[in-house]
Amino acid sequence: MAAQGFSGKTMFISGASRGIGLAIAKRVAADGANVALVAKTAEPHPKLPGTIYTAAKEIEQAGGNALPIVGDVRDGDSVAAAVAAAVEQFGGIDMCVNNASAINLGSIEEVPLKRFDLMNGIEVRGTYAVTQACLPHMKGRENPHVLTLSPPIRLEPKWLRPTGYMMAKFGMTLCALGVAEEMRQHGIASNTLWPRTAIATAAVQNLLGGDEMMARSRKPEVYADAAYAVLSRPAREFTGNTLLCEDVLLDSGVSDLSVYDCVPGTELGVDFWVDSPNPPGYSQP
Repeated sequence: MAAQGFSGKTMFISGASRGIGLAIAKRVAADGANVALVAKTAEPHPKLPGTIYTAAKEIEQAGGNALPIVGDVRDGDSVAAAVAAAVEQFGGIDMCVNNASAINLGSIEEVPLKRFDLMNGIEVRGTYAVTQACLPHMKGRENPHVLTLSPPIRLEPKWLRPTGYMMAKFGMTLCALGVAEEMRQHGIASNTLWPRTAIATAAVQNLLGGDEMMARSRKPEVYADAAYAVLSRPAREFTGNTLLCEDVLLDSGVSDLSVYDCVPGTELGVDFWVDSPNPPGYSQP
């Protein structure tokens, strides 16, 4: 599967001020891509690294052109303005990446409606709003892709909780699958991408197990390289898929996934809605 290269192409990505979103943005920026990034983090956060402006600087240092936009994906007017600014600056949109997400692992007895609304507002409404705003500017582009960072929908009992977070992440995936069918006639691809393992991000550090889980995680580059491979596929032929990063990488020619491990040889933590850190039949070289 030959990569197209993204020189001169434009990515619109939500929530890319740090972590996975930033890694994906920098990966296409290395080809000379344009990246419009919308996020809420304009001022430094005491527990989270980076702002939208430091992210933009990293994208430009990687070789791309960045347009940082402070905005809230839950606000339709904010999203419309951000997309309009991206189109004015770069002339159109080739890739729409829905990365913005909020997490709360409490049960239905523990998560108040305010937190439920935050998660579902960012994940479901935000994905819908960003995709809806980008689509008119993606029609007629050479190889247009929507990529949503959400899991395969697993309905086995163990994967149906925690209720609030499950609903939010599955909602993203359902949106992506619906878009795949509605946009098939226009040649716009829509796929989802999710990691088999925990990824070393601020969310893992602060909410999902601290240093111990960080050591059992893979680097954000596993997500970035997989996203690059998906976005390189022919949009008319490759749409409507719920993908796992490691499977995509092996399919694209990567033979050794251990290069992405934060601590080589450590037992990896498996992500939600996934049974194993590695694809069936894979053994480390």
